[in-house]
Amino acid sequence: MMLSWLVLAAAICTSLCGQILLKAGTLGGGNFLHQLFRWQTIVGLGFYGGAAMLYIVALRKLPMSVALPCTAASYIIVALIGHFAFGEALGLQKLAAIGLISAGVVLLATA
Repeated sequence: MMLSWLVLAAAICTSLCGQILLKAGTLGGGNFLHQLFRWQTIVGLGFYGGAAMLYIVALRKLPMSVALPCTAASYIIVALIGHFAFGEALGLQKLAAIGLISAGVVLLATA
């Protein structure tokens, strides 16, 4: 069972890398097609595919009602990366939402 949790964590981290690369692919302007074929976007989509495969492996042992909400942990990390790496706003409302998501993930993971 511990291996399944590690695979789920790997799926979450892989998905995070994909999200960051997709955001990086939007930087520098250009139209949608130009952004779609940037290396960051293509590699980011590959990371998403890898994350989906890891998630499927994790679902073999973990209940979906626990595994899927645990992926919400990525929202927390993405909000922080968005703030520090891309200069996105991180106000009081977002911090409160991060706190609620964190509490929910911890409650589900320990249930």
